Amino acid sequence: MDWNNIIKDDWTLFLDRDGVINVRIIDGYVKKIEEFEFLPGVIDAFKIFKDRFRRLIIVTNQQGIGKSLMTIEDVDKVHDFMIQQIERNGGRIDKIYCCPQLKSVVDNYRKPSPKMAYFAKEDFPDIDLSKSIMVGDMNSDIEFGMNAGMKTVFVGDNELKLNPDARYDSLYDFAKSL
Repeated sequence: MDWNNIIKDDWTLFLDRDGVINVRIIDGYVKKIEEFEFLPGVIDAFKIFKDRFRRLIIVTNQQGIGKSLMTIEDVDKVHDFMIQQIERNGGRIDKIYCCPQLKSVVDNYRKPSPKMAYFAKEDFPDIDLSKSIMVGDMNSDIEFGMNAGMKTVFVGDNELKLNPDARYDSLYDFAKSL
């Protein structure tokens, strides 16, 4: 896809965390800073995104909190570390939305529910969801973007049941296409 003819400086980029920004722990959770590892090229990708998007928003399901495997404070420390590293290297993140709920919670706001996008729009009224892109590595991420009326980008090699607007091997490959 030729993003240059679409994306202007009033667009918002929504990103999943695990598997997009950092290495996903299979059948586990990033519970502390020592377990957080950026995927290759991610820091450089954020430098590109900073200049191309008005807003950079992270939306992440973290049901390990709901399972009492970690606390919201643990996740906040990981997020603070992630933001510091990205900012120290010339990028930025405007806000992180984290859903601690279990899948079993009725009316939860976990992706694929678009509620975290609506929370972001409440906090940043300039966000136009039709001028937003969701980047993820799981079906629930792409479905989240579709449910919120965004363009969607799938990164990685997980099996995908949906049809995103574009696919890339990594977040950095997507960034280089801009």
